[in-house]
Amino acid sequence: MDKNMKRAVVVFSGGQDSTTCLIQALTQYDEVHCITFDYGQRHRAEIDIAQKLSVELGAKAHKVLDVGLLNELAVSSLTRDNIPVPALGETEENGLPSTFVPGRNILFLTLAAIYAYQVQAEAVITGVCETDFSGYPDCRDEFVKALKHAVSLGIARDIRFDTPLMWLNKAETWALADYYQQLDLIRHHTLTCYNGIAGDGCGECAACNLRANGLQQYQQDKVGVMASLKQKTGLK
Repeated sequence: MDKNMKRAVVVFSGGQDSTTCLIQALTQYDEVHCITFDYGQRHRAEIDIAQKLSVELGAKAHKVLDVGLLNELAVSSLTRDNIPVPALGETEENGLPSTFVPGRNILFLTLAAIYAYQVQAEAVITGVCETDFSGYPDCRDEFVKALKHAVSLGIARDIRFDTPLMWLNKAETWALADYYQQLDLIRHHTLTCYNGIAGDGCGECAACNLRANGLQQYQQDKVGVMASLKQKTGLK
């Protein structure tokens, strides 16, 4: 394996955010590996979509890992069919939405770092975002930095955890896809909906509302949103 090549691993669900991260990573690295996790999620169609997109976009490899143990431990509307997907703004008594899967990003990022170690990748890329925070504590910048420190200590290698969307709002994430001329692919061929409907989704769940509102904001002010994106990211 050529040690001079730049390699990255993208935590890839086939949704809007991770697909946008993959598209950008393919312009920045010589090799991009995708890793997708099968945890018995409610909308399992995302795995098929992720596999298809990774091939179409040109990832070097795509690994799908069975992590069904997470389903046994984490009770969520994304892991249990008998728990309804909440409407926009609906939370549980503990203040978290029922779509929160406890420990998911702890497990995913740790396993992705182990995979990065094996393929000699310098970075693990994940599409988590604090600006459009959905009530998930494991999407915070503080969490990602703390876990990165612990994992690097544990494997004795400094593997970065990159979060290119961390400080972007959803309109700016749409602009990023458009910057790489892939807005139509993101809109029509990814799966973000909590109810497992690809493209524009069900239009009712929180994920669909966030996605649709961001697209509307971008369409209403493309110049302004693109300028804001470039200012935040340094893109030319």
